[in-house]
Amino acid sequence: MIRMRTAWTAALGPTRVLLHVATLALCAAPSRTQAQLRIATSGPQPSRVSSAPPAPTATPVPRPPPAITPVLPPPAEAVPPGRPNMAYATEAERILGTTFGRNVFPIDLPTALALADVNNPQIALAREQVRQATARVDAADALWLPSLRIGANYNKHEGAIQNIDGTVFDDSRAAFNTGAGVGTAGAQSPPFPGLYANFRLGDALFQPLAARQFARSQRLAATAARNNTSLDAALGYLELMRAVQGIAVNENVLGHDQELAKIINAYARTGQGLLSDAERVQADLVVRQISVARSREDAHVASSRLAQVLRLDPTLVLVPIEPAILPIALVPEGTPLAELVSQGLMNRPELAQHRALVAAAVERLKQERYASTLPTIVMGTSYTGFGGDMGRQISNFGDRFDADIIAFWNVRNLGKGERAERDVARSDVRQADIRRVAVMDRIGREVAEASVRVHARRQQIELAKVGLRAARDSLRLNFERIKAAQGLPIEVLQSIQALALAEQEYLRTVIDYNAAQFSLHWALGQPAAAAVRSAAAQGGGHPARP
Repeated sequence: MIRMRTAWTAALGPTRVLLHVATLALCAAPSRTQAQLRIATSGPQPSRVSSAPPAPTATPVPRPPPAITPVLPPPAEAVPPGRPNMAYATEAERILGTTFGRNVFPIDLPTALALADVNNPQIALAREQVRQATARVDAADALWLPSLRIGANYNKHEGAIQNIDGTVFDDSRAAFNTGAGVGTAGAQSPPFPGLYANFRLGDALFQPLAARQFARSQRLAATAARNNTSLDAALGYLELMRAVQGIAVNENVLGHDQELAKIINAYARTGQGLLSDAERVQADLVVRQISVARSREDAHVASSRLAQVLRLDPTLVLVPIEPAILPIALVPEGTPLAELVSQGLMNRPELAQHRALVAAAVERLKQERYASTLPTIVMGTSYTGFGGDMGRQISNFGDRFDADIIAFWNVRNLGKGERAERDVARSDVRQADIRRVAVMDRIGREVAEASVRVHARRQQIELAKVGLRAARDSLRLNFERIKAAQGLPIEVLQSIQALALAEQEYLRTVIDYNAAQFSLHWALGQPAAAAVRSAAAQGGGHPARP
């Protein structure tokens, strides 16, 4: 576990306390699976080097930097799970907030996941698409219902007109109609009935079924969008943790390089060391300073990217308040791959979404199959007040009721159009099913890939612990050799560089392992927020730790 400055280290005084590294070999209690290391530059140091190789009395030689001393971790109650560690947040503000003068916003993983679920535009878009699909279901259900028309019309005729028997004669007349149904001026029914319905019976039967399946697919797509955003937020937060902890790693190594540079410069001034060694350490010191600056840059970039996912102010610097990065276990290790794939196929909303799309395509195919056998229904009913007379006079005003019901069958393009539409609908079903199968294959690949990464990266963590312990021992032994005047300080440089690589590799393996766990959890159809909520409900603020 890589730990930055926390409240329990404040007692060490104002002297800078650098990186805390976890290693399994240093466990003090059998109940813990992680231990911590603290690299300090103040406080009692049992193995502190108090002498240097012989030097002229005129030039005192500074003491080597303190040895790396394993320190037992604080009790579990020191940092209650799920509670912000404000001492850590304050220290992180010092590290990040002064880089570009941006405001600092402390954040933890549960908060990041909660904000992603509320503010992310992809989730908002998916929810709007659900509302739209639901409205289309309502529209399909309403195909049976008639429309209501209310109005009035006036008709005036002057001149020639043809009688029903074919006789043409001059006439002068007027008519007025008002009520539920308009447009009539004589004996015919109103062309715009008061209650009017015109629908294909096949549409009224099958279109609501297809609309419901499509709405279901949109709800499942919204669930998939939430899962994807939750994964993006979790991975973005891990990248932020990687960058912030990377600053601590490089600052730790920078502190060793600075102490070593002082010692080697003193050796060079007394003639016991080479000027080239001093220049070599100075070059490594500059490289480490660049690494610290690059780590700060990476932290700001990771903050901006996470802020985009969470839709926060891009001028904020997001600072993780968790004091440590630990391996987390979202999916129990040892679960057979076949069982994991089965879980993924059962739970992934993307697959259920495509099943619903196949069902919607099937309903549309049924609609086309029965299109020519089910009639089109036209119904109109009007109730108005109608009156008229010769010339311009409106008289004989009274109530009027008209009702018409029409049913007709339509065979498009002498049957060839019907066959073509059925072929199109049948192809839509096949395409939807092919996409469903492709999603099944993709889910299987994603589960298998994430599972392999979880197992491989867990092994990498164990190897990184061995390398970290060896690098620490190498640095300690080299300092002991200098203390015993058995070597030159330049020999410590390689040990410092090896420790830097070991710390960076351990940080990488832990972050990559956690990313693989989140990816596997997502591939099984579960959002990261679900694991965090489950842990919080059980009294902890973080997922289980292996």
